[in-house]
Amino acid sequence: MPATLTRSLLTTLFLVVAISLPASNTAAADAATSYDIVVYGGTASGVIAAIEADRLGKTAVVIEPTQHVGGLTTSGLGWTDTGDKRVIGGLSREFYIRLRRYYSNDSSWVHDDPDKHKQFKDGGDAMWVFEPSAAEKTLETMLKETKVVVVRGERIQRDQGAGGVTKNGQTIIRIKMESGREFTGKMFIDATYEGDLMALAGVSYTVGREANKQYGESLNGVQVARGDKHQFVKPVDPYVRAGDKSSGLLPGINTDPGVDGEADKRVQAYNYRVCMTDVPENRVAFQKPVGYDPLEHELLLRNFEAGDLRIPLSVPGLLPNRKTDLNNNFAVSTDWISRNYDYPEAGYKERERILKAHETYVRGFLWTLQTNPRVPEDVRKQVAKWGYAKDEFVDNDNFPYGAYIREARRMVSDYVQTENDCRRVRKAPDSVGLGSYNMDSHHVQRFVDAEGHVRNEGDVQVSPGGPYLISYRSIVPKKNECDNLFVPVCLSSSHIAYGSIRMEPVFMILGHSAAAAGCIAIDRQQAVQDVDYDELRTKLLSEQQVLDLPQGATAKIDLDVSKLSGVVVDNDSAKPTGEWSDGTSIGPFVGKNYAHDGAVGKGCRLTYTLPIKEAGRYELRVSYSANANRASNVTVVVRHADGTEIYRVDQKKKPAIDGVFHKLGVHRLDPGHATVEIRNEGANGHVIADAVQAIPIQ
Repeated sequence: MPATLTRSLLTTLFLVVAISLPASNTAAADAATSYDIVVYGGTASGVIAAIEADRLGKTAVVIEPTQHVGGLTTSGLGWTDTGDKRVIGGLSREFYIRLRRYYSNDSSWVHDDPDKHKQFKDGGDAMWVFEPSAAEKTLETMLKETKVVVVRGERIQRDQGAGGVTKNGQTIIRIKMESGREFTGKMFIDATYEGDLMALAGVSYTVGREANKQYGESLNGVQVARGDKHQFVKPVDPYVRAGDKSSGLLPGINTDPGVDGEADKRVQAYNYRVCMTDVPENRVAFQKPVGYDPLEHELLLRNFEAGDLRIPLSVPGLLPNRKTDLNNNFAVSTDWISRNYDYPEAGYKERERILKAHETYVRGFLWTLQTNPRVPEDVRKQVAKWGYAKDEFVDNDNFPYGAYIREARRMVSDYVQTENDCRRVRKAPDSVGLGSYNMDSHHVQRFVDAEGHVRNEGDVQVSPGGPYLISYRSIVPKKNECDNLFVPVCLSSSHIAYGSIRMEPVFMILGHSAAAAGCIAIDRQQAVQDVDYDELRTKLLSEQQVLDLPQGATAKIDLDVSKLSGVVVDNDSAKPTGEWSDGTSIGPFVGKNYAHDGAVGKGCRLTYTLPIKEAGRYELRVSYSANANRASNVTVVVRHADGTEIYRVDQKKKPAIDGVFHKLGVHRLDPGHATVEIRNEGANGHVIADAVQAIPIQ
């Protein structure tokens, strides 16, 4: 071969390889292995942390095990769970502002009209819903503007004794990859969803749910009694051969859910946030995946056959260019409940197997909905309109790069964020950011109930009632364990508090704050636990981080059930039928929350059994929080010693008794035979069910 041709061929090959590399500072990775700040995990939190370090004049590297940065932000979670947008500041808000700038370009709208897109028109200074590819382009652009080095396809060495983390006392010196590459740093940030660096560094952590009593919570641990959301509403048989116990249980079902409020090691369900579209020219049909197991989808089909005809897909709204961020919905959906328990501690090969199985399940679930004749025809027709977006995840067969790892390891440090922080009963004096989203856990398990039917357990959706503070101490380990590590993703938090904190904007906020603190620690040559909070606070405020509660965000005034007169039954102790969610946004209310119907006029009922000990005449009252969107014709059915009485309550009007209780009437009640049922059939608005009070009349 002529030399000129050889050189030409080599040049061509070099250009092909160079062009194939992602557009950030990957090529510079070989120039150095020692940095001021080493970030392990190229999630959105990790990327933001590295950018902050660079802007403060420090050298930084992001080591990402995959080929794509951004974590869930670029893997399909395009309908951002923001909560109160006022508390999203700093580089986190800059990212969403840049997304709006991206969509201000007409060329970004290929299959859509921006003038008709409500989220773009009404988003203010930022864009909170977006395509995965747009998020990745935006983060890559932000990285290109810095000197941050991005190393892709490198995983930390986790084999015992292989030196994945080298420490001198409590200080991390270097970390080692499976390839043998080592990275030395002054400060380290674990921004992974799994907390692998944290665990290898000898930092305390936990997996699973704590008992309520451990931190004085009410929403932690096993939650069988609260299981009214995304629940089976029809009886479904759990056995491989229906009605035959000897055939064994269908996959993923157990017989012992545990005791309410007690701890377990179970982990809330994972799924994939699939990006779908209904644009024909950009739609890729759902296909039967390799390894499809019909038994894994038998519950879905039996649930339809039992009479639950709801379409089990959650599409909160359209992203730009007629795409969706698909999420779990109803009893059987994209969450593969109970199949992820081993993931947090598993080795890499086992994790890959678990995630591939999740992918097969989700792909099979969508294919089943479109094609199986046991699925109602109307459901099949509705789902048939959708397919994978052809222009998303183009190098991964149009499927998200990463699974939704809702929870894995969580650090245990000197400050554990709990439900009491979320409710602002406790307020951290060293805030490095705010959260505000619901305390939201997806289901954790499926079990066989006393009637021999399948039930889901673990779903909790309770509003904190507003923003709350996140402590600096929750993102740093105990000093005697490690003194130069930050953990802004697998931070120190109880299971239920983590359900609120685990939103991508919050992870970015905490990544920003962690890097700022790391830079101060480097400059002052001190442990991360010794960083002067006032100095850090001043720096973060100058960078538009939000560190204080907005005006009016104070603890909700609750009415203590134990202090009310007569016999009182709160909504938490009532029996639900249909979809109900917990609410705290409008007070006053009795106890910690009230019940809010899930669908106007769709057969939701809450039945209160009154523990009457002495027969007699009682004045019956119901409590609710009034609002303009409430029904004016709420049905309340009272069953008493003399029969049944039906009342209609106008919940648009403020209750007459202390603004809390509405009087129904006086009835004779006997022990064991007194019930009050709040219904939403025929309601012309939303129905609230709080507490029922029975006051004895002398």
